[in-house]
Amino acid sequence: MKRFIVLFFLAACFPLAPNAAAAPQSYFYPFVNPYEATVMELPRNFEVRLPEKVPSREFTLKVFPAREIPPAFWYEDGLVCTLAYQNHRAPLVFIIAGTGASHNTPRMVKLRNALYQGGFHVISLTSPSHMDFVVNASSGLPGDPFDDARDLYRVMEMAYDAVRDTIDVSGFDLAGYSLGAFNAAFVARLDEEEKRFNFSKVLLINPPVSLYESVAALDQLLVENVPQGMEQFDAWFRSVFAEFSHVSREVGPGSLSGDFIYSAYKRFPPNEENLAALIGLSFRMSAANMIFTADVMNGGGYIVPRNARLTATSSLTRYATVSLHTRFTDYFDEWFFPNRRHREPSLTRQALLARMSLRSQEAYLRNADKVGLIHNEDDIILAPGDIDYLQGVFGGRARLFPTGGHMGNMFHPDVVSFMIDFLAGKER
Repeated sequence: MKRFIVLFFLAACFPLAPNAAAAPQSYFYPFVNPYEATVMELPRNFEVRLPEKVPSREFTLKVFPAREIPPAFWYEDGLVCTLAYQNHRAPLVFIIAGTGASHNTPRMVKLRNALYQGGFHVISLTSPSHMDFVVNASSGLPGDPFDDARDLYRVMEMAYDAVRDTIDVSGFDLAGYSLGAFNAAFVARLDEEEKRFNFSKVLLINPPVSLYESVAALDQLLVENVPQGMEQFDAWFRSVFAEFSHVSREVGPGSLSGDFIYSAYKRFPPNEENLAALIGLSFRMSAANMIFTADVMNGGGYIVPRNARLTATSSLTRYATVSLHTRFTDYFDEWFFPNRRHREPSLTRQALLARMSLRSQEAYLRNADKVGLIHNEDDIILAPGDIDYLQGVFGGRARLFPTGGHMGNMFHPDVVSFMIDFLAGKER
């Protein structure tokens, strides 16, 4: 079960405009199906070579020292970040994890190592949608990009203060992938006002355009592709874990490397409907953790009864079941929007949806030469027209690849090369 969860959280998953940068002619990616591309980690022979280990250390921030942590989260004791450090003067890159991901997930470790290899100091940050961030660093309900940006910015300031005496920094950059890329766009705009870092470069890797539309689409993958419908979700959920255990026994335990996953996939190729459902399941599990945690941290009333006293020994099974059956759109309509409207009585649903989109930052993004974009034309989180929109906004600061799904090609040599060159300020 744990192997399965980790596997699918690793995936945590059009004509080119004249002024957009296309992928290099030599670009080759082994998965042309966007669902395969999203789920499958690159086999080693297709992946950039990265150091196994880099000089790094974890450190913990007490963002709200006086905050009382509910007993259900007894194991939470501050927000943990990771610093990878050079032994010489270098730029510092903050990287923001994607949906439901922490600072040290395998994808974040690889990204950290890639940027370290490119000559940067790196501070890795947990996503505002991860329970660790919600408990230790969120100022309210996760999901409002302006609130999340302020929370992240606060963490960045504290993180740099915690390590500034141990590294020699020549400047600051920012990057994020998926939801983390979306967050990075808002953090970059906030920094234009606060000017604490004055980021030299900001790189958005596979961001959604509309947060609501993307997460609704991911959730719909589950709803539309669970065999015999969502009425059979619980039975299907159990069967998925049983099937993956079977694959692991047949292929051999191995490790969760690209080679192992590729071998498992070739022996037991699931159909497209199952792949879509599994991607949707990965997102649903991330959302369930976030919604439950946010509910408890805000006094309950949505998943758990208001002011319920959950202890370290309380059974959470029934709450987990309810959370897994809760769609992000339910969270938005039943809790998130009413909460925001309570704070802003004139706020409309449409205005909040508009706020949760890169379009709300369009004027800034069009004119910010320091902000670049990496994306895939077949990314499953994008709506029709989104690629054309992004091309129009970013122009020559966008590098678009024809295949790769949602971040499946993130560690392809061509993708990593563009990341490093853009953040280093090298013209292409």
